[in-house]
Amino acid sequence: MGFFTRFVLINLVIFQCFSLLCFAQDFDFFYFVQSWPGSYCDTGRSCCHPQSGKPSADFKIHGLWPNYNDGTYPSNCDSSNPFDRTKISDLMGSMQKNWPSLACPSSDSTKFWAHEWNKHGTCAESVLDQHGYFETTLNLKNQANILQALRTAGINPDGSYYSLNKIKSAIEQGIKLSPGITCNVDESGNSQLYEIYLCVDSSASNFIDCPIFPDENCASSVEFPEF
Repeated sequence: MGFFTRFVLINLVIFQCFSLLCFAQDFDFFYFVQSWPGSYCDTGRSCCHPQSGKPSADFKIHGLWPNYNDGTYPSNCDSSNPFDRTKISDLMGSMQKNWPSLACPSSDSTKFWAHEWNKHGTCAESVLDQHGYFETTLNLKNQANILQALRTAGINPDGSYYSLNKIKSAIEQGIKLSPGITCNVDESGNSQLYEIYLCVDSSASNFIDCPIFPDENCASSVEFPEF
């Protein structure tokens, strides 16, 4: 084997190894994010119920997002593996119940799921394939019953206002995890409980303490609107 041939082969091996490392897990943890539909709907943009009907009054999945410890995140990592609804056909009932789109116009939520997979899920392919990504996220929802934790502490989605610190304490007591919380603002300018952030390890196996929380934009007292 000549020198040039050996040189080419060695560089090819190095390139392949580098490529594999690049495709390997390239994030530190996941944000698991759930939204309160009453807050999503009670804004100037309004909302539309999905074609499957009005969702139940419970927190709904927004997504499972790979993140870095510095607060940045990867996105749109593999355009060669776009969302394919047929790969999650067995999950449809649970998806429509727990992960519906409330965007207008009314839809079957496919566009929402495609966005979540294409933007976030493709960055976790070293850990989860497409079916595994959605199935794992649904399982996380079952494990972390945020609404039950709040109700146990007397915090109910009835339009009342609650201390943000009390909401955090209720979730910590109920599911043994410190949440990140973000709020939105209704048409009257009132701060509303909107999204709950929990953190999951990079293997998507266990909840963990969050290395970093999203920027908090809530008032000290927030509304928990009806849905």
